[in-house]
Amino acid sequence: MATITQEAAPATVAAPVPRRFTLRVTPKLITGLVLAGAIVLFGVVGPFLVGNPSTVRDIGLTGPSGEHLLGTTQTGQDVFAQLAYATRGSLTIGLVVGVLTLVLSAFFGIVGTFAGGGWDEGFSLFSNVMLVIPGLPLVIVISSYVPDKSVWLIAVVLAITSWAGSARVLRGYTLSLRNRDYVLAARVAGEKRWRILAVEILPNLIPLLASQVVLAIIAAILGEAGLSFLGLGATGSFTWGTMLFYAQNGLALRLGAWWWFVPPGLLLAVFGAALSLINFSIDEIINPKLRAQTRAVRKKWRMSAAQLAQAEEATV
Repeated sequence: MATITQEAAPATVAAPVPRRFTLRVTPKLITGLVLAGAIVLFGVVGPFLVGNPSTVRDIGLTGPSGEHLLGTTQTGQDVFAQLAYATRGSLTIGLVVGVLTLVLSAFFGIVGTFAGGGWDEGFSLFSNVMLVIPGLPLVIVISSYVPDKSVWLIAVVLAITSWAGSARVLRGYTLSLRNRDYVLAARVAGEKRWRILAVEILPNLIPLLASQVVLAIIAAILGEAGLSFLGLGATGSFTWGTMLFYAQNGLALRLGAWWWFVPPGLLLAVFGAALSLINFSIDEIINPKLRAQTRAVRKKWRMSAAQLAQAEEATV
């Protein structure tokens, strides 16, 4: 009896699909974007709508009025005009530091890690060296030895001392992506290395890059405000920190001139809070577990005391 052997058809294995992030619009994201957008709009348009912030008048420390919306300083300078120019100066520092941090951290944290071998070891060693260098003392030393400091110099110094932490975070995530199935499949298929980096790895790092840029902007603006408050900020330029410095030297708090120091401090706090809300939203995109935890907390808020006690008994 002849035996008929039937060959099994080869099973088709679906190619692994890389993980893609989708933007979820949340109340935190909308609130952060609205607040940050309003401050950015004021910093861009405001300087064109006000006069010279350095003009000295003989009406020192006058309160808010129709002529001077936020009053004047001790030497009669318009606080609203100073606030408009200070907003532009602080945003310029944050933008420059954010861009430089993005470029440096992406180069040393992503490109070097993907290249592997000696490049990865060398870039990692350099990042570790820059990471252990104390940033704020170094900035203070550099600022104290440079007599004429511009906004650009302060921004570059802050960027040089703040990119290493972001590079370490990107390196760890790139190491994980480098060994994913779809990256290995692209290598086996003969794809070029630059295309694998640009098409398979970088799209998955966009939320993390955005989060690191937002953190760098927050740290830069707060760091510049701290330096300016100590008298080591940019000379001849207006920022939120220099406004607080001059208000302190002019004894604004003791004289009760709240209109001199409250507006820059308030904008500094609101802008930092807005960027933090944006960063929280980006973190929820990167880590879905945070989104699930947030939903669970909101659900508990909507539950009554009896329902909450019943849910806790059910979980025990």
